[in-house]
Amino acid sequence: MTAFRAMLGRELRLALRGGGDMLTLVLFFVIVGAIVPFAVGPDRDLLARIAPGIVWIAAFLAMLLGLDRLFRPDHEDGSLILLRQADLSLSAVVAAKLIVHWLVSALPLLLASPLLAMLLAMELETFWRVLLSLAVGTPALAAFGAVGAAVTVSIRRGGLIAPILIAPLSIPVLIFGTGSITATQSSAALLFLAALSLMAVALAPFAAALAISSGED
Repeated sequence: MTAFRAMLGRELRLALRGGGDMLTLVLFFVIVGAIVPFAVGPDRDLLARIAPGIVWIAAFLAMLLGLDRLFRPDHEDGSLILLRQADLSLSAVVAAKLIVHWLVSALPLLLASPLLAMLLAMELETFWRVLLSLAVGTPALAAFGAVGAAVTVSIRRGGLIAPILIAPLSIPVLIFGTGSITATQSSAALLFLAALSLMAVALAPFAAALAISSGED
């Protein structure tokens, strides 16, 4: 446990050194939502109907921006090889990276969501549903992103390939995420979304560790 906490601290310090990266994610998230009214027109009723889907698409695209920094810097400077020889298992190392990845990529989006809600003329009740669905569903997006980044870490320009691998896996998250906001049975969709996130977060460290080990051998 001490080694795991030390790994968490290391990853968090490295992530916070690039504070501009978090700002880039937030700005991208907000900009995607801001350009939608220009594309569909100023119809408030239409914006209110499509707002949940726009928020989820913006969150998905924004979280893709940080994938290349998840494992590639450690791969390029040789740290990933040293981490494989550490007392802490590689799956635990990936779990620490996954937690920090969510903290620096998804949590800022949750904090910025009120601004996007105002831009999309979102009602207060809908906004709280959006916030809850993002909090429940973004761990799954982070987990799938970790697996995609691990699979492509040893591939040159793998950062361009990872989003292609992740997109099909993320479709159920987007479906249940928007369904938990707009569907009649929103509570059932939210439960499915929570189950998907729990399963993805539980399995992703082992799948990513296996992909890294296979790529480095």
